[in-house]
Amino acid sequence: VFAVKAGGKVSELASAGKKWVTSVTAGPQGAIAYASGKTAFVRFADGKIKEFAHPRSVEGLVFSPKGMRFGVARYNGATLHFPAAEGKPVELEWAGAHTGITFSPDGAFLVTTMQENALHGWKLADGKHMRMSGYPGKVKSLSWSVKGKWLASSGAPAAIVWPFQAKDGPMGKAPLELGTRGNTMVTCVACHPSQDVVAIGYEDGMVIAARFADAKEVLLRRPGKGAITAMMWDKEERRIVFGSAAGDCGVIDITA
Repeated sequence: VFAVKAGGKVSELASAGKKWVTSVTAGPQGAIAYASGKTAFVRFADGKIKEFAHPRSVEGLVFSPKGMRFGVARYNGATLHFPAAEGKPVELEWAGAHTGITFSPDGAFLVTTMQENALHGWKLADGKHMRMSGYPGKVKSLSWSVKGKWLASSGAPAAIVWPFQAKDGPMGKAPLELGTRGNTMVTCVACHPSQDVVAIGYEDGMVIAARFADAKEVLLRRPGKGAITAMMWDKEERRIVFGSAAGDCGVIDITA
């Protein structure tokens, strides 16, 4: 596991020996988490490393937005650990392979992507389940809107945006479908840092922005060589950086 600074300096933070590191995420107070096989590791800012063994391989990692807690996506559910304290982890069970994981910005909900065409969620206060299914493809990209009111996702010919304003999240509520294109799948989503807007990338390389309130769309990039696989807004909220499966990348200035 390496840290790369903007000036080009590279430093090694941790190693799994000859094993493959399959997932990595940054956390609070200079901590990082990484996974290799069935083991998740947390490296604290002072260099101390703590191991967390699981019965099956660790597929995804995420730190909670509140406190030193991290979540692991695994086969048949998710596990929550408190790495700075001793005690039993919290086990959240749901049959199937869970491949990715995210906390809502307020820490109230945990959502996983699955090997099947679905998301699964838990309300952490009471463990209530949230099934978010009906996708024609696998969900590989998730993005929370400002204050966690919405969760945007890929895996369909539109960005599927689930409402999380209510205390039970999206249960019993239909998602928004933004940027619908009948013949092209959404492959990447990135919510705006402060507005209810999402940037949507497609498998043909096109990028648009869509507004939650009225579904109004703005074309940001015409189709390119390959599927959009990564997108992120800058802190000034006027530029989007993107990368594609074909290796092309760039910066879109939405004010230009």
